[in-house]
Amino acid sequence: MIKSLGSGPVYSTDRGRMCPFCARPVRECVCRLPGSVPKGDGWVRVRRETKGRGGKAVTVIHGVPLGAEELAAFAKQLKHSLSTGGTAKDGNIELQGDHRDKVVQALKARGWKVKLAGG
Repeated sequence: MIKSLGSGPVYSTDRGRMCPFCARPVRECVCRLPGSVPKGDGWVRVRRETKGRGGKAVTVIHGVPLGAEELAAFAKQLKHSLSTGGTAKDGNIELQGDHRDKVVQALKARGWKVKLAGG
């Protein structure tokens, strides 16, 4: 049974982080199978964030049509090519620093539609 978004707990002190869709612990989630590709509108969005990061700029890439493992591998490739740190979490890739122009070129080279989001 799939619940609507926000209808269940997102964290439990007994079981940890909870899936908002199936209300099970994330490690036991049945609604989001590993390797499944998140659905979106077909656009990959690249934005720069500083909020909550002590004024440091972070490039966030959202909407990449890859599964979890492929997203992590692509993030590793981007980090290596840009000589920076970062992570792939929650379906996003976060890169340390402002690398929007270079990231847009790399994403377009792979054939994805790319938009610069935010200000």
